[in-house]
Amino acid sequence: MRAKKTAALTTLAALVAAGLAGAGPAAAAAADGGMLPHPGPDGLVWVDEFRGDGGVASGGASIDLPTVLTVACDGGGDVRVTMDSKGTIVAAFDVECPASGSAGVGTASMAAGVVRPGDFTIVVDASTRTTRWSLTVTQPE
Repeated sequence: MRAKKTAALTTLAALVAAGLAGAGPAAAAAADGGMLPHPGPDGLVWVDEFRGDGGVASGGASIDLPTVLTVACDGGGDVRVTMDSKGTIVAAFDVECPASGSAGVGTASMAAGVVRPGDFTIVVDASTRTTRWSLTVTQPE
């Protein structure tokens, strides 16, 4: 059974979001073998690599654009991904994380208006502390 660590995830989300502000060196790291590349100009969030439980909080979502959440993982086990927009769960899915070889990938595509304007949160609940994951949130125009 996975214990939810709400206070720890809230703190972690704030730290991860703060760390995403400078994507220059991180973009180079993805090009050198990261699971998901930098999302480019359509990107709202990019987590290049994290291990174990984590998450992110962000702002700036547009109600006028579709939203795509993509998570990739490896290292064994699985991750449970949940995205909340203004108090409503708008995406929830599991991704199997292969122990070796290519990464497992899961995506949730949401129509314009599903993600409310402004902030959203994403929680990634990993089955093991060593499961490695990456995520992107994009709003393609």
